[in-house]
Amino acid sequence: PVPWLSGGELVMTIGLGLPAEPDGRRAYVERLAAAGCAALAFALHEAMEEVPDDLLDAADACGLPVLEVLTSFISVTEAVARWHADERVRGERRVVAAQEAMARAALAHGTAGILRTLAEHAAGEALLLGPHGEHKHAVPARERPWHARAAEAAAASGGGRSAGVLDDGIEAVQVHSLGFSGAATGWLAVRTASPLDWHVRMLTSHAACLLAIELLGLRVGRSRMHAQRGALLAAVLDGRLPAARLGELCSVAAAPYEVVVARPGVSLEAAVEALEEVTEAGDEETALVCVRPEGTVFVLPEDPGLPGEQAGGRLGEQQAGGRLGGQAGGRLGVRLCARLGVAGGGCRAAGLEEVPAAVRHAAALVARGGGDGYAHVDDMEPQALLRDAFVPEAARRFSTAVLRPLREHEARHGGDLVGTLRAYLEAGDNAETAARRLGVH
Repeated sequence: PVPWLSGGELVMTIGLGLPAEPDGRRAYVERLAAAGCAALAFALHEAMEEVPDDLLDAADACGLPVLEVLTSFISVTEAVARWHADERVRGERRVVAAQEAMARAALAHGTAGILRTLAEHAAGEALLLGPHGEHKHAVPARERPWHARAAEAAAASGGGRSAGVLDDGIEAVQVHSLGFSGAATGWLAVRTASPLDWHVRMLTSHAACLLAIELLGLRVGRSRMHAQRGALLAAVLDGRLPAARLGELCSVAAAPYEVVVARPGVSLEAAVEALEEVTEAGDEETALVCVRPEGTVFVLPEDPGLPGEQAGGRLGEQQAGGRLGGQAGGRLGVRLCARLGVAGGGCRAAGLEEVPAAVRHAAALVARGGGDGYAHVDDMEPQALLRDAFVPEAARRFSTAVLRPLREHEARHGGDLVGTLRAYLEAGDNAETAARRLGVH
């Protein structure tokens, strides 16, 4: 019967046609075992009275169970059919119960609840990826080796909507796109033991729908929130609202800020989606976005890897070995403009009151340049270019020599001339701004 086996079958026979010689019976058993036969069953007292010992020995050697059937073959077949039918019903009931549990979890706990319930009912692990395969949420939370495989499969799709299974015979990883139309808004991956059960496929599809609805609702909510916050930012930029009032009316990240102006043509929805992808968890909610005629304006928390001395630039305070012009690669504006696929300009703002001026500087960079990348004021202005031309050690000696008279004057007469000079330079040589920061006339 080997040509008609696909693996996993119980072969039942009365022994008719069983080879008469031991070598033939041994080869018969070996062929069944190689074909994946689950067990061999004999109905005795028809064509044979007992199972030959050599056949049993061959079965033991192959690890193939041998059974004796004490009832009719049709009774066995009917019992197996009933079991499969009942198992299908039981599976459907499990699916319905799991779907109801996921729906309740979605209402109570959102995305995290859906993933946790899916992993529990699928007896596996679940992973939520962003539209480009970036890690968003996982159950369990710790990093797993299969996460990278799922991310590669999602990224390989090119953003299109699809579903597939990665099965190596030990574990099965199902990767399912999220969204109802257009490009995928994210990816759901589920890892279970191989082979992948049909009810896990159904649960994954149901969870993908719930997650797509959840993400759509979150995205709409975020767009509305940023539209309201953007209206306040526009009022500040137009001079209709004091900058301090903006900080009182909405939650804003702590200063300093990286102000980015992306080339005109970026919608609010695209800006919010890109902002979510490039910022750390929680930072997107404290950023500001506003679509303006000069471009789409972002007010972002400054990258902590760029401290104020380096991001703003002070010739006399350079650290050894630091060439500040290369710091642009660490700025959020670089990743943001790359994600949007447009050119952009950036400028540092030490506080909300400096945001309007920073927007003007960044917008001027966008209008002036014809490239497709991101340019920051600190990297483009002549002072910054001159600063980068100095060797750090030589700049330190220069600073010591130039500042020595001020420090000696302070030592003799008191005062804070060095601190005053620092405030003046950080204010962009603006005496009024420096005086306001120092609290003097």
